[in-house]
Amino acid sequence: MVHPTRRGVLALAGGLAALPALAPAAAARNPVPRAPVDIDIRSFPINAFTPREADKQEFGAFAFRGGLELQSDYRGFGGLSALRTDATGQRLTALSDQGQWLTAGIDMEGGRLSGLSRARMAAVLGPGGRPLAETGNWDTESLWIEGGTAYVGVERTHRIFRFDTFGREGVLARGVPSPVPMGATRMPPNRGIEALGMVPRPSPLAGTLLAISERALNPEGDIRGFLIGPGAARDIFVRRTNDFDVTDLAFLPGGDMLLLERWFSAWRGVAFRIRRIASDAIRAGATLDGPIVLSADMSSQIDNMEGIAVHRNGEGETIVTLVSDNNFSFLQRTLLIQFAYRG
Repeated sequence: MVHPTRRGVLALAGGLAALPALAPAAAARNPVPRAPVDIDIRSFPINAFTPREADKQEFGAFAFRGGLELQSDYRGFGGLSALRTDATGQRLTALSDQGQWLTAGIDMEGGRLSGLSRARMAAVLGPGGRPLAETGNWDTESLWIEGGTAYVGVERTHRIFRFDTFGREGVLARGVPSPVPMGATRMPPNRGIEALGMVPRPSPLAGTLLAISERALNPEGDIRGFLIGPGAARDIFVRRTNDFDVTDLAFLPGGDMLLLERWFSAWRGVAFRIRRIASDAIRAGATLDGPIVLSADMSSQIDNMEGIAVHRNGEGETIVTLVSDNNFSFLQRTLLIQFAYRG
């Protein structure tokens, strides 16, 4: 893979800048099939995270474990905005922002990503089995899977769909919607819920759903979120710094949270960072903040990074997997990147 040029940066900027205007048209261009479809995904290896330092494999507490550029001839492939891996790290479930599931096996060779296999895409179904994309709920941006139940956040309509039978029925499960409890201050239509996660033990909030918006700001300029559990929902916030927006979250085995954030400039392209949030900081009314544990810009092999997942491999290592959203643009790439995190 080549180092991004100025022309490449401007092309990426154009694709990202056009997204809000083009997204509804893109949803119409890519019809969503009701039945699952088996698809072929081509994988092109990324052997160096920073091409200018091809031998560099350590990035603070993160060790690069390979990456892939993913391509498919299937029209609905792309736009991957949320990612979950199973407990073994051998399967992934991703969510397209046009209302489709992607499931696939994760193939490894020598401890590094080598490809995806047994890939399927299917419509995300709502009540009555109707695809969400046909009901105006096509902008599916966030995903969490817990104990056989899946939760899907729809950014523009501010809804969270719960799939109680996902563990049994997989992508054929049907979701039931509930509105995001945003209170009297509504969120912007394209800055809604972007990250979902179930707070784990040992937190006293274990079992509470944490929903964080992309960039719905409170009067102090911090990012709004919600703790959704028994009783009334409670507000929570994320400290916004350096114009970074939230794109996803995942929890480490010990309960701390990894928060994935993205920064975009029409001139300089994109960057991402991961902040680590202490488990005991997650409480009602809090403004979350934490150290940056990984960051990268376009001098590295990144794109519009929108999904993060965590699992432990057979050797007991904590593996962090990232995926990018190509916005269904030929100017951008769908990337899958892995690190071992030793923090």
